[in-house]
Amino acid sequence: MTQDSSLPPVWFRLPPGFHDIGPGDAASLDAFAEALGSPAAQRELSQLTDDLQELTGHDVVHTALGFHPEEPVGVATSLFTLTIRRIEQPNPRLAVARTSLAIARSPLWTSSVRRFVDLPSALPCCLVAGIISVPEIEHHQFQARLATVHPDGLHLLVLDLTSACTPHADAYTDIIEAVAHTLQFTDPDPDAPKAAGTSRILEVLL
Repeated sequence: MTQDSSLPPVWFRLPPGFHDIGPGDAASLDAFAEALGSPAAQRELSQLTDDLQELTGHDVVHTALGFHPEEPVGVATSLFTLTIRRIEQPNPRLAVARTSLAIARSPLWTSSVRRFVDLPSALPCCLVAGIISVPEIEHHQFQARLATVHPDGLHLLVLDLTSACTPHADAYTDIIEAVAHTLQFTDPDPDAPKAAGTSRILEVLL
């Protein structure tokens, strides 16, 4: 669920292997970096904290890291984000179409697929997924971006999934579509106790 009270509520479900992380987890990340005793790890985790802080300035309301085993050894990592912003014009379908076109026209794409997604809510939804080339980064990355709208007709939702593990592009595309199918805009379990908002980062890293 989104936590910002100034935005409309959105519930969704991430598959196993994803763990919520946000700017509030900075202290846990710092403690973990110190425990590693690695200057390189400390620099990378410090950069991650800074990047999470910057995302909040771009209407990103939820972030999660994905960790999945990769054969024969290793871990495939990914970053999920949810962005919510006000729609600047009154036609939600047009807003989704324009957003998707803007995403697809980015010069970062080296290859991509673009298609409509049928959601249970019947809300307009478009997916752009493929390989991107980011300046100053040697290796290509996979990214899937899915745009839809809130039923209030006033807010645009963009779901992103990014990973350097490009061989898993098809699986990551399936994941972002599956997450989109879990989107709900009323509490699916109003009797469940509300989360206290405590950090889950130590569960990921320990």
